[in-house]
Amino acid sequence: MADPRGVSETPAPAGGGGAAGRRGRQPRASTVLLRSLVIFELVNAGYLAAFDSATIFYHAQVVAHVVAGVLIVAVLLARGRSGVRRLLARSGPPAARRWLAAVGAAALVAVATSFVLAVTGTASRWKPVLYLHVGSAVLAFAAGIAWQVARGNRTGSRRVALTLLIVIAVPVAVRGRQWLFPPPAATIVNPTTAPLTPFEEGGGEKSRFFPSSVSTVGDRLIPHDFFLESKACGNRGCHPDITAQWESSMHHFSSFNNQWYRKSIEYMQEVAGTKPSKWCGGCHDQAVLLTGRMDRPIVEQIDTPQAQAGIGCLVCHSIVAVKDTMGQGGYVLEYPQMHRLVASGNPALHVLHDYMTRLDPGPHKATMLKPFHRSNRAEFCSACHKVHLDVPVNNYRWFRGFNEYDAWQGSGVSGQGARAFYYPDKAKDCGDCHMPLVRSDDQGNRDGFVHSHRFPGANTAVPFVNRDEEQLRTTTDFLRAGIVTLDVFAASEAAGPESRGRRAPARAPAEGPGQAEPQVAGFFPELPDAESAGTPVPGGFVPKGGRPVLVAPLDRADPFLRPGRTYRIDVVARTRGVGHFFPGGTVDAFDVWLELKVVDGRGRILFWSGYIEDGGKGPVEAGAHRYRSLLIDAHGNEINKRNAWAARALVYARLIPPGAADVGRFRVSIPGDARGPITISARMNYRKFHWYNTRFSFAGVSDPASPPGAVSRDFDDRVFHFTGDTSRVSGQIKEIPELPVVIVAEDSVTLPLLPSGRTPARPPRPQPMDRERVNDYGIGMLLQGDLVAAKQAFEKVVALDPNYADGYVNIGRVLIQEGSHEAARPVLTRALAIQPDLASAHYFLALALKARGRYDDALRHLRAAAERFPRDRVVRNQIGRLLFLKRQYKAAIAEFENTLRVDPEDLSAHYNLMLCYRALGRERDESREETLYTRFKADEAAQSITGPYRLRNAEMNLERQPIHEHVNRYVPGAGAAARRTESAPEVPGGRGAGR
Repeated sequence: MADPRGVSETPAPAGGGGAAGRRGRQPRASTVLLRSLVIFELVNAGYLAAFDSATIFYHAQVVAHVVAGVLIVAVLLARGRSGVRRLLARSGPPAARRWLAAVGAAALVAVATSFVLAVTGTASRWKPVLYLHVGSAVLAFAAGIAWQVARGNRTGSRRVALTLLIVIAVPVAVRGRQWLFPPPAATIVNPTTAPLTPFEEGGGEKSRFFPSSVSTVGDRLIPHDFFLESKACGNRGCHPDITAQWESSMHHFSSFNNQWYRKSIEYMQEVAGTKPSKWCGGCHDQAVLLTGRMDRPIVEQIDTPQAQAGIGCLVCHSIVAVKDTMGQGGYVLEYPQMHRLVASGNPALHVLHDYMTRLDPGPHKATMLKPFHRSNRAEFCSACHKVHLDVPVNNYRWFRGFNEYDAWQGSGVSGQGARAFYYPDKAKDCGDCHMPLVRSDDQGNRDGFVHSHRFPGANTAVPFVNRDEEQLRTTTDFLRAGIVTLDVFAASEAAGPESRGRRAPARAPAEGPGQAEPQVAGFFPELPDAESAGTPVPGGFVPKGGRPVLVAPLDRADPFLRPGRTYRIDVVARTRGVGHFFPGGTVDAFDVWLELKVVDGRGRILFWSGYIEDGGKGPVEAGAHRYRSLLIDAHGNEINKRNAWAARALVYARLIPPGAADVGRFRVSIPGDARGPITISARMNYRKFHWYNTRFSFAGVSDPASPPGAVSRDFDDRVFHFTGDTSRVSGQIKEIPELPVVIVAEDSVTLPLLPSGRTPARPPRPQPMDRERVNDYGIGMLLQGDLVAAKQAFEKVVALDPNYADGYVNIGRVLIQEGSHEAARPVLTRALAIQPDLASAHYFLALALKARGRYDDALRHLRAAAERFPRDRVVRNQIGRLLFLKRQYKAAIAEFENTLRVDPEDLSAHYNLMLCYRALGRERDESREETLYTRFKADEAAQSITGPYRLRNAEMNLERQPIHEHVNRYVPGAGAAARRTESAPEVPGGRGAGR
């Protein structure tokens, strides 16, 4: 490699005259050019190494680096052999010549690798070549320094060494600072308080995107074509596989290319106006909202590219910050400079853009894949998968909508919840389930795999109407991958109406009357929290007299069924491979239910709960055991049009928490003429959208005879007919579709009838292998509030496995929920003797100690739980509560602020902060917390709306009860009114989907 100082072209005379002679002669023009190019290349390389900037200037420097390198090679070739001879002549001693040879060898490698990289670019697979190029260039300069020293030119060697040191030190310093002090937007951090009013959320009510919390850098509108370029990501040599996956995904079909969503917004804008619909647009319709088009009704622009764009690649990948985990579209999006080239109509600029990106993909990767995309995946997803509604949207008040993030964050699946029933072997987040690794040769793959951008979830409806068989198959496989299992587990002879038992009176909380924790305003369930081990219920279930003998597990039972008798069949549904409630999402709109069918040896149907009416094409029968959130508006009409903004009261919500269980109870009568054997079959069925909602979405029109005033933002009393024009609906099917029913899980047992005159054998003796099945049954009973059955189950669990610490914890949960705190202490102490670091045992033992006034001991156990799970909000709140009771108000405030760093909307933290500030006389802080507490707490008076509705709908009133039984509603010979679910399009589950 040439001497960057450009020394003279003739050998220097011996002695000290050489340096003076060099200073006295002018270098050749080629030497000046070569020196300038080398200096530029060094400075340019330092800049490129220090900054990954996705700007046109940066990429221009990348191209300039290549051009300068080509020019250096051209100058060296032009100087030819004569230039080499002159360098050899100037080298002097043999050691200098050897160093010159090293310079040449390293420079040759640097030049060769530069030509390779100019063609291939520097993507991950070519990184070794890039490192070789950089390393050989550095070695060439290092050898050049040694050459200068060997030939006696120490001044020149110092200059080159100093230049090289600066060029290396600057990038190292810049990168080191970025590593030590990442920019705030690189991670997602919560504030310690929430906005006092909805009008302060996001950019405030003056924001052009309000009431969505989305914002853009500078609050500027985004160019109209920005969100329409997703297909460009699939160009050859870029991400064709990922783009093809996205094409079928629900992100792509999040907007008005999805008929269900389209109809819900058309209806919302018709009734409530366009501004409230911007709340939806922040997460569904960025191409409409962020380009300034959502003030215009969507029916007037339904065929525009923006209305059909969905969530494109450049939505998620142009987000530069997520403000917090309060959701509502709370992210910041920036228009990247390089998009100007993509948006240009000049094909040459497109080619230039692609070449520059391939040449140095680092800035592209840094722009499109932020640190939070990898390290805060769940928090990133919370921006749109956690919502609440408030006055600007619902003209009512704050209430929690669907919330996948908090359910995950507080669970065992996240590795952050201290009180879970079960924990996976390894903590998981959203991406582990919904972006699984799939094979691909796309740029950016790792070992031949990329994260799937199909985002498999539970929406079978959209791919069905799009006739997208691959996406439908992916979704059904995902639903059937063991996320839920069923177990037809137990039976008992049914008690008569006179002996079914009573509800135990509710016990006062341990802190005294009036001190119960407030309930958050929400239309979806929360994870079981502080003072209860399960769903809050008025009191435990206490049977009248003795309970009937429980026969379990049924698959090993001897004959016990008698004709002419009635039995209660218990089916356990357990969540396994799911990190949030099952089902997830907007569960007011789905059909998810537990079906039980009983047939005798002749195939006669003896019992059937959960059939689909109208030959499999109608609604699910009203008496089915459903998993949903049932909401009503101000006049008691069901929320069935995806109009959650009109909801005013919750009738009931039943979902299964992650790593937990539910028990469906069915009252089955065996006729006297039944012939054995008796087969009992259970299925967990999933139809993406409610039967009514699908018909409304595709063909719903209001009755023109509806009286004036029949509809407002608070209610809709109109009758709807399903006779609308379907020729222009979104999707490939231009009629009301009959959606597939996916069998998520199934199980069955076949039991012989007991011969006449025979006495039933003793129930099967549970085996050690039954421990988990019995435990699941107990969990289901506990969460329903059947404390006696739960305790009996958990006592069997520890009898089967005396070293199973969680079994003792579960007994402690039951005892604490029924108020037997003193009795809970020894069993929880036993759990800690088996597993000293078991956080749930520490937590529940702390509750028992707290109830007995032993605050210091309780704090010790709570802090042990918090040490392992520092982000468990319930544990933090309990620590704060105890500190408050000890009058250590400042320490209590610090703990509640720890809670708010996890969830700034935590109701219990704001309630207790209000009390702390009141005790300290800090009136301004107290007022702020009281405002937030009042904002987030439930409106108990709203439940009065449910009374008339429940009187009219006995089945829904039954579903509202935590403990209830389902009776047979099937009428043989009823024809099309009651047919098997197979009549509907169906995707069966395998036998492995059972136990």
